[in-house]
Amino acid sequence: MTARIEVLHVGSACRDVDADDPRGWRLGGGVTYAALTTARLGLRTAAVVGVDADARVAIEFETLRAAGVDILFVPLREGPVYHNVETPDGRVQTCVQPGVSLPIPSLPESWSATATWSMVPVAGEIGDAWAAVVPDGAFVAVAWQGLLRHLVAGQRVTPRRPEPSPLLRRADLVGVSHHDLDRRTPISELVRLLHPGARLLVTRGAHGGLLVTVGPDGPAETLRYLPTATHGEVDPTGAGDTFLAALLGSAIRPSIAGRRRSRRPLDLRFAAAAGSLVVEGAGLSAVPDRAAVHARWLRERVRRAVLSSVDALVGEDRPA
Repeated sequence: MTARIEVLHVGSACRDVDADDPRGWRLGGGVTYAALTTARLGLRTAAVVGVDADARVAIEFETLRAAGVDILFVPLREGPVYHNVETPDGRVQTCVQPGVSLPIPSLPESWSATATWSMVPVAGEIGDAWAAVVPDGAFVAVAWQGLLRHLVAGQRVTPRRPEPSPLLRRADLVGVSHHDLDRRTPISELVRLLHPGARLLVTRGAHGGLLVTVGPDGPAETLRYLPTATHGEVDPTGAGDTFLAALLGSAIRPSIAGRRRSRRPLDLRFAAAAGSLVVEGAGLSAVPDRAAVHARWLRERVRRAVLSSVDALVGEDRPA
């Protein structure tokens, strides 16, 4: 009997330009990082992955399969391609090609009934119709930054203003980087797009980040988590997706974070440990396993890393 899938990730793979790779690119995309993260943490993981002809044969998919990810490929006429350049002022990202929307495939019956869905777009490819695919009662996570990019082939990627959507209203956990929003954006403006009881994760890189619980009239609770120190950043690609996937994993099965139960169903310290590890290497090979995350997590137990907060703006950075 096949074990029941615990989490289903959805999104398109992208190809990131990489002059050091013989192909001239390496495989990326939030869905690949998220699926590999939950699988390496020990969760039974499946992924619906949009791929163009080049991405479909990427060797990196063998890494996902080796970790235990069940993959359903959805052929795309064109997949997203990015050229990322890291500068002292942050990432400069250029859209080489924007890709196309991810069609809804016929899913295995067991996948359709999955209790946890993770929507991880990289180029706005997950349309609102996907919200109706998720079964009633399922927990839904959305990597919002993949829906907040204005993409034109050959031009620098620019932010897209957050807008209401059925997918956001369906989401129980939404993650976004402060780099993908105007720093002056009020958090109260963002939570109005989510349903009461949902949680909004705003990552702030070296400043840690926020987890906001949505109430009927705005933020009901705001927690600030401190950053987890790294041994040196090599590549920030996938950090947010790894963090969100680890946070989601801590809710699906608290035991992976060393907990039997908690008044807080999402373990920010565990997720921050995972996010700190993935930046220490290049590409999907840097996604950590459960043992590595636990070792980093235990190192952080010596300090109080999650605090109540009154932050009101996306970019209201505070000292650690």
